[in-house]
Amino acid sequence: MTTTQAATFAPGSRIVVRDEEWLIRSVKTGTADGTMVKAVGVSEFVQDVEATFFTKLEDITPLVPEETDLIQDTSSRFRQSRLFLEAVLRRTPLPRTERGLALADRFLLDPLTYQQRPVELALSGLRPRILLADVVGLGKTLEIGLILAELIRRGRGERILVVSPQQVLEQFQRELWTRFAIPLVRLDSTGIQRIQQEIPAGRNPFTYFKRAIISVDTLKDAGQFGHHLDATTWDAVVIDESHNLINKGTQRNELARRLAAKTDALLLASATPHNGDKESFAQLISLLDPAAIANEKDYQASDIAHLYLRRTKISPEVRDQIGDRWADRGPSKALHCTATTIEEQIFDELTDVWLAGKWNDEPITGQHRLFPYTLLKSFLSSHRALHETVTSRRKKATGTERAALDRLAELTSAMTDTDSSKLKGLVDELRKIGVGKNSSTRAVVFSERVPTIKWLAEVVPGMLGLKPNAIRVLHGGVADKDEQTILQEFELAGSDVRLLFTGDVASEGVNLHQQCHHLIHYDIPWSLIRIEQRNGRIDRYGQKHQPQFRALILTSDREDAKDDRTVAEKLLNREETAHRSLGSVEAVTGQYDAKAEEDRLVRDLLAGKSVDESYEAAHAEVDVMADLFGEVGTAPVAADVPQAKVPKLFDSTQDFVDAALYEIYEDRPEDHIDLRREDELMTFLAPDDLVHRLTDLPRTYLRAHREGEDLRLKVTFDRALAQRKLDQARQSKTPMWPDIAFLSDVHPMVDWLVDKVLIRLGRQQAPVLTADVTAPTFLIQGVYANRLGQPTVVQWMAVSDLPASPTIRPMDDVLREANVGPAMVNRAEVIAIDPLKDLLPEAVEVARQYLEGKRAEWAEANAEPLQRHRQQLKTFQQASILDELPGAHREKRRQRVDTTVQEQNDLLDRLETAGDPLLRVLAVLVPSQESAA
Repeated sequence: MTTTQAATFAPGSRIVVRDEEWLIRSVKTGTADGTMVKAVGVSEFVQDVEATFFTKLEDITPLVPEETDLIQDTSSRFRQSRLFLEAVLRRTPLPRTERGLALADRFLLDPLTYQQRPVELALSGLRPRILLADVVGLGKTLEIGLILAELIRRGRGERILVVSPQQVLEQFQRELWTRFAIPLVRLDSTGIQRIQQEIPAGRNPFTYFKRAIISVDTLKDAGQFGHHLDATTWDAVVIDESHNLINKGTQRNELARRLAAKTDALLLASATPHNGDKESFAQLISLLDPAAIANEKDYQASDIAHLYLRRTKISPEVRDQIGDRWADRGPSKALHCTATTIEEQIFDELTDVWLAGKWNDEPITGQHRLFPYTLLKSFLSSHRALHETVTSRRKKATGTERAALDRLAELTSAMTDTDSSKLKGLVDELRKIGVGKNSSTRAVVFSERVPTIKWLAEVVPGMLGLKPNAIRVLHGGVADKDEQTILQEFELAGSDVRLLFTGDVASEGVNLHQQCHHLIHYDIPWSLIRIEQRNGRIDRYGQKHQPQFRALILTSDREDAKDDRTVAEKLLNREETAHRSLGSVEAVTGQYDAKAEEDRLVRDLLAGKSVDESYEAAHAEVDVMADLFGEVGTAPVAADVPQAKVPKLFDSTQDFVDAALYEIYEDRPEDHIDLRREDELMTFLAPDDLVHRLTDLPRTYLRAHREGEDLRLKVTFDRALAQRKLDQARQSKTPMWPDIAFLSDVHPMVDWLVDKVLIRLGRQQAPVLTADVTAPTFLIQGVYANRLGQPTVVQWMAVSDLPASPTIRPMDDVLREANVGPAMVNRAEVIAIDPLKDLLPEAVEVARQYLEGKRAEWAEANAEPLQRHRQQLKTFQQASILDELPGAHREKRRQRVDTTVQEQNDLLDRLETAGDPLLRVLAVLVPSQESAA
């Protein structure tokens, strides 16, 4: 099978393999075994069977358009023809040259332009590979869902892998299903067990599950998954919290590089996308486009503007659209807690011995200089945290240090719960905001220290009169499946949970805003980045109440004591000011990594600087990243996101689904699948072949829809009903997903109906129907593809006035003028088929000549962005010649550059239009005898 022949395969067309007929679902070229064709069976013995064929292993025969069998449509109102044409339109991927959004308003979310903007950016590139760097809370998960849905509609989203932090797996999976109807199988510890039970030993799990979500910590184990990943290709890979990938040589970085090489689309998401180091950021960008940056030490925003998008809440387009969908945040209140007698004694010990450098007889250098601040931060968290830090250090301490630690151990052991002023302050504040017995008010309490978290969870419930089931605890030591359950329970309005004590494991990516708008910092991280991340858990898109932030500030009467006013309170105020004026803290930190920011602050404190002096000095430094991120998303964007022009025969997906169900089940779906309707709700018993398409969803979700051995699906097209059911699911007492699903255009049920409609006609048949035309009109689809099997040109043609003066017009114009729609009447006139068959070869030839005549024009339009990229590759290669690296390093880099250029040029070659066009006769419109008379 030659490359040219391979290019004639196209999704939606039919082939014959092993003397059975199949419907092509997707095509991919360049595999070791030739072109890979994924198909679903059409003929009787293989009907609904999914299969994958390779041109080097199978004899795959495309059907010849001139041999199309014309069949008169006898269905009421020509329903079969209209459904067939609509199904072909839906199954045919949009061409690569179509950059507009096809599904912008088809999902369970507000159609906001700023959330559609990343889709526009992703579709405008050579490949959909971008970094979503919006700040905390703007809705990156929704932006990802929109991009994935558009890729699915384009036939480029069949195989999807989402990699995220463990704690957000369920949240991410639920959002993609409830908002977009994209099912992902969740491969947490439970999911991995399921793999081991269901697939043969040694089988690649990523070929078994075509759409999956897995945690980065699970997947980074190269020993367990590396060989499977190397043997798997993806249409789209999403990596959430991608700033964790930056450090070269780490398992996560290696994982990212493996995945980047094995996928077409790559979506990276992070609110803190870099660590302030230009070279490290260049490495991250290279995952998206290896040739974007010629010199990792010297590049501009213009070099990478096609690869990332970053906005804040105050960016004009965001600010103008969010309206009441995101309540303005309230002030960050510092709650001063005066140190008790024993707490003052600990302050004295820390000040006079540890911070004064008297805890060791030897000169204190290097990392040892930081340890007194470790003790201080532990104490400012709680005496329990300090006691654990002291106990751990005592095991290896000697001499003066051991004696100093013994003294701290005595003090912390003597301190009781009643001696903690912050504990009293916390309980008083929780009572003040209404947390307590018989109250629905909720709050999340953050602490950096696990001993503090555990201690608070032990003592606070009794002080507030709360039962144990009203408290949940989350920190790094909690099992993955328990993490997700805890977060779900806190999100549910009907659950008994009122307080969540958590560490910074919940500060990235986790939604806590559905039932909560109170957040208390029991201790404050010495990092503006971390404070902003914490606050973003409740200050985010969809928050209906004003977020309220409080911080417990331990104060000492001793003037030179470094209590919470020294650092914590100042950082609290700086974060609030930065957020209100700039939308994010990054411009004032001088750092983009929380740990690096804290380390710098401690070093400055050791050098005698104040917090203000430290941050002012950092802000005064030249920020190498400011030019890259400073202006992105800040300018007003007046233009709407372009919309794709997609022909259609039905006014809505709902009309298509209704008609398809009645066509497939011969006007009695009520009898065949027990279809029931109640206002906007539709329920039915799912056939086995549809159930198979839903197996990626959680077992608990599917079990909840079981009626004995059957699965009863409940679906709706009504956004208000779907949103109400989603809200009700959040009101429940136990974690659950809404029992009614929103039927988006990419829902498996719609996909299933499209296949069912397409196989209603026999092998290579096209319907003939009467319509308001003056002469027989042949509806023909023409497709040019690239060497990857992706359509670059899709033409919908109506060929008429044969044989004397052939005319070609756009199919959708002709269908509209011919009044092809639900108002048609099928008078069952006898249509002479033989004369139409005589005209068929000429109609196909006219369409073929038209396509070939326009080929150069279309090829040029497709090649224009490819040519731009080829020029970029030349610039990239030439820049490497100017490297000032030492000889051996220069040669090594040159080889790497040459390899990159070769790989990218090979990709560009595969993206160029290739081969002969695929032609397919879809239907024939003929004048009715009545109109002819």
